[in-house]
Amino acid sequence: MQMIKVGILGASGYAGGELLRLCAAHGAFTPVLFFGDSQAGETLASVHPHLALAYPDARFERFDPAHLKQVDLLFACMPHGESQKMAADVVRSGVAFVDLGADFRLDDAATFERWYGEAHQEPDLLAQFVYGLPEIARDRIRGARLVAAPGCYPTSAILALKPLVDAGLIEKTGIIVDAASGVTGAGRAAKADTHFCAVDENFAAYGLLNHRHTAEMEMGTGGEVLFTPHLVPMNRGILATCYGTAPREMDANAPLEALKAAYADEPFIHVSDALPATKWTLGSNAVHLTARYDPRTRRVVAIAALDNLVKGAAGQMIQCANLMLGLDETEGLPCVGVFP
Repeated sequence: MQMIKVGILGASGYAGGELLRLCAAHGAFTPVLFFGDSQAGETLASVHPHLALAYPDARFERFDPAHLKQVDLLFACMPHGESQKMAADVVRSGVAFVDLGADFRLDDAATFERWYGEAHQEPDLLAQFVYGLPEIARDRIRGARLVAAPGCYPTSAILALKPLVDAGLIEKTGIIVDAASGVTGAGRAAKADTHFCAVDENFAAYGLLNHRHTAEMEMGTGGEVLFTPHLVPMNRGILATCYGTAPREMDANAPLEALKAAYADEPFIHVSDALPATKWTLGSNAVHLTARYDPRTRRVVAIAALDNLVKGAAGQMIQCANLMLGLDETEGLPCVGVFP
């Protein structure tokens, strides 16, 4: 298998570390540049000790556009706003680019400004990026050079809801998504509301009514979504419980059968009547789904579980990159979790 030289922006964060872990077992992707401005000059092992044997000599560097000549593939795991600053250079270089940030996920600059409260710096580039959720955009991702990979919350909600909306099993209005995330979803930087004393033995909602990822959920499902995220005291995982109003009476298992039909050939999605748990997905690129119809309330409930650092971040990026570069979509990605 060919060697594909990889650069990682934000390599010092949780998603960057997970990318490096997965790339270490990938047959083609070879990380050669590790970008982390605040850790520039430090060894990778001092920040990610668990990766020391895989990258014994690696050090973090500051990014410069000249580095683009040294890689075939660039991953970016940075906060929103950062990719816009370098996107034009990346586009001009022709390097394959997978961005985990939110900068290029939405269809238009007006929607971005509405949800992020700031004008987009590169609005003309938005149309050049493909939304990187393989299960719904595989054909567009395959062969693309610029992909904006969705994060954990939109991935869980869209995969749970889109087949139900498409099949007419839930109304497009009044969809509710309640989702709980592990603390790594908030990133590695120290924050008052994510340190141990704030999180331990606590369960809290945040982003009420205006969380930014609502826009992606609506774009991906085609419905109107009320999204409430929650922080749960665990390291990894997303559990999304989604509700929609049924337009008619149906068999209790009709939503489950719709999910099974939609994802029958998907390598990383498991649909069953078992109630998904985050522990089942730990360390894997898998998504566990289920759904039911409740005739008493005329509601459909769908539940998704995934690892926010793998299918919700690094694994999603690698899955997209595999498609972009003509590799087996599953290369380097585990489909089974670690338990206990």
